[in-house]
Amino acid sequence: MQKRPLGRTGLDVSVLCLGTMTWGQQNTEAEAHQQIDYALDHGINFIDTAEMYPVPPQAPTQGDTERLIGTWNAANKHRRDQFILATKIAGRSEMTYIRNGDTPRVTPAQIEYAVDQSLKRLQTDYIDLYQIHWPDRATNYFAQVGYEHKPGDDPVPMAEQLEGFKRLIDKGKIRALGVSNETPWGLMEFFRQSEALDLPRIQSIQNCYHLLNRRFEIGLAEIAIKEACGLLAYSPLAMGMLSGKYQSKVYPEGSRFKLFDRFQRYTTPAGFEATGKYVELAEKHGLDPAQMALAFVTSRDFVTSNIIGATTMEQLASNIASADITLSDDVLAGIHDIHMQRPDPCA
Repeated sequence: MQKRPLGRTGLDVSVLCLGTMTWGQQNTEAEAHQQIDYALDHGINFIDTAEMYPVPPQAPTQGDTERLIGTWNAANKHRRDQFILATKIAGRSEMTYIRNGDTPRVTPAQIEYAVDQSLKRLQTDYIDLYQIHWPDRATNYFAQVGYEHKPGDDPVPMAEQLEGFKRLIDKGKIRALGVSNETPWGLMEFFRQSEALDLPRIQSIQNCYHLLNRRFEIGLAEIAIKEACGLLAYSPLAMGMLSGKYQSKVYPEGSRFKLFDRFQRYTTPAGFEATGKYVELAEKHGLDPAQMALAFVTSRDFVTSNIIGATTMEQLASNIASADITLSDDVLAGIHDIHMQRPDPCA
């Protein structure tokens, strides 16, 4: 499988990354371990998780995804250096159970606490890529629109955040930094602070990107290329929407749309309409709709790695096989035409 540089770290990661947010909720420990084995055996060397996983987040299951990776690590210590392991610290939120009653913030003290807890759950001595899950300031993320400035906001200063991460890099607990759900201003300000104060540099940005939401291209794609801070694209299938399996609006048992109601931005009339057109385009060219959607994301030159997720081994095998697909000019032209008819219907 092709590999690409992870920022300026000197590390190379596979163009597909194994996502894990269903582990501990929709997937058992045995299934999680089977997915890791299969992914590593098929060329993936990059695994992404987060301290708040599985999704949807809730106190009884918080940290279970990292724990399942940890039991695999404990049983496969000889393979730990064969892959890049990424996890995330939760930003400001009401999920006080993550910090034993404290409001989660990206302060140096909470950074160290979160890293130590993740290391214990993951049963490893180091984290390759440590990411801020969402900004510690009032801004738009998770599909928010209509930005409103909040003068009374009290974010943890970016320099203070970077100083906290530097201490843990110096201790060998983490190797590189990334951000997630970040804005163009936020990413550039992190660069400015790290350069001015000789603090660690952000090496990757993990944001939502798929055929139904290509807003990353508007401002962040240029930064990703010119600053060597590539996209780790999450939800490349729009929570499974782009596979076409929901087009009948009869959601399969065990599917995310059947189990949870938190993904409603994809099940809009515009979302179904656009998805139908992409499914028709794929079938016209003899392609699996999900594989076409994944291959498109992987093909973008601002993408470092495409984070795939699966609840079954059949889905995982199909997703991994998408790495071998090169979309023709006709298919790319068809994708462009559909996008221009209704840009970003599920942003």
